Amino acid sequence: MNSKKIASMRRQPKQKRSQERIERILDAAAEVFDEVGFEAATTHAIAARADTAIGSLYQFFPDKLAIFHALELRHVERVHTVWAKLNQPEIIQLPFEGFIRTLAGAFQKLFEQPTCRMVFVQYFTSRTIFQNIDDSFTEEAINFMAKLLRGRNPALSPEHCHLLAQVCTHAYNTLLLLALRSDETHRQQIFEQIEVLLIAYLHPHVGDEVLHNQVMIVMKCPHCDGERISKNGHRHGKQRYICKDCGKQFPEAYSLQGYGDEVKQQCLELYRDGVGFREIERRTGVSHNTVIYWVKQNDSSC
Repeated sequence: MNSKKIASMRRQPKQKRSQERIERILDAAAEVFDEVGFEAATTHAIAARADTAIGSLYQFFPDKLAIFHALELRHVERVHTVWAKLNQPEIIQLPFEGFIRTLAGAFQKLFEQPTCRMVFVQYFTSRTIFQNIDDSFTEEAINFMAKLLRGRNPALSPEHCHLLAQVCTHAYNTLLLLALRSDETHRQQIFEQIEVLLIAYLHPHVGDEVLHNQVMIVMKCPHCDGERISKNGHRHGKQRYICKDCGKQFPEAYSLQGYGDEVKQQCLELYRDGVGFREIERRTGVSHNTVIYWVKQNDSSC
């Protein structure tokens, strides 16, 4: 359990039954706060919804504000879980519209949960009660989005990625707030329009055509350095190519030379420091096959 959550509680739960009771209290509190708002909510209403005695609630939480602070931390943990699931090469390298819909769908599902929905709306209506979330969390979200965009198109500068991510994050938060305050039908319509907006805005920067053009301009066969390359179908959702000089096949990511020198040097330095190829891929978003190719190139030039 998060140490901050423990610090906000009167006593730390040691038994599984106590831990389960705390989770019931938090689930109930999220529902009550979501339905009537923080100000109108009472600990008695929360205890009744959790089907527990008010005395049991007070064993762990001194008041409803302490419960709210625990819900803040729960929300942050759940957001970080979604980020971790999305920050994967197989997600970043999806066809463009699939990439956007996967991102938007993951966050739509996240905010179907009373905890995340309530905390998000409350942040824009009564920020003074917050203890664990501030504007730095929004900046963290921007940095996360920028990392995804840079992983998808390494030719973009860090500054450009940050600007794109900044616009996307603030636009999304504004529309999300509107959606969460709307009835179910209108909410779904807004979520659909969020996807349309992100697709139109990001397409010129990370769309499939942009990335394909970059690949074709700089592509060489990783086996013989030949430049006579042709498309050769798809495998596992990725474009494959065949070299007309040596006849060998390879996936797009294997031969992508559109990464900047800074990214290439970062990967080589990580390799020299003893970091494995898969871990380099996880940290930088560059395919491990591409890193292996760069290492072979570097060794042969020494």
